[in-house]
Amino acid sequence: MTTKALFAWSGGKDSALALYEVARQQNTEIVALLTTVTDGYDRISMHGVRRELLAAQAQALGYPLEEVSIPPQCTNEIYEQRMQQALEKYQQAGVTHTVFGDLFLEEVRAYREERLGRIGMQGIFPLWGRNTGDLARRFVQLGFRAIIVCVDTTMLNGTFAGREYDEDFLRDLPAEVDPCGENGEFHTFVYAGPIFRRTIPVERGEKVLRDERFYYCDLVCAAAG
Repeated sequence: MTTKALFAWSGGKDSALALYEVARQQNTEIVALLTTVTDGYDRISMHGVRRELLAAQAQALGYPLEEVSIPPQCTNEIYEQRMQQALEKYQQAGVTHTVFGDLFLEEVRAYREERLGRIGMQGIFPLWGRNTGDLARRFVQLGFRAIIVCVDTTMLNGTFAGREYDEDFLRDLPAEVDPCGENGEFHTFVYAGPIFRRTIPVERGEKVLRDERFYYCDLVCAAAG
């Protein structure tokens, strides 16, 4: 029996690797990618990636995209309300599960499962509990390509923003930084890999420090060919 599932898509490497794992299973059908986007900025929340690049990812992956719009400085109450509305729409259409790329943060998983349980849905966590160093190397070895789009400068030097997520990047990371950035040290944008029908052409743009903490590297669509 096939399980119908939404996929909580951030645009980053953990999402891509989790989708790769789920796509290899014959018993799970991904019906759409679910992503929060910040009103006014037209960017993926937290990651700061432009909506046009998010759309390009969905097209290259071959999945419908479901955007949940939230205001800047969104309260938890508004976030939960809008996310629940989106989930309920799919639950009423027969979708029973949501897939997440979470790795080891117990409180995050418990929160997701509690919220899903309220509307009769369940979570799938294909990468859960696996060694993050092994996952990072697997991502690179599988041929995925990603760029660091956001760095939390309280945990990692801002010069890492804009770098390619590759073996050199992993080698240069301080020992205290998780190689998958699971503690929020950094975020990525994936533009190529084994689950993509085509490479997304991107160029690095301006680098900006926001809120005196987060260092962003803007990405723009490059002219194909």
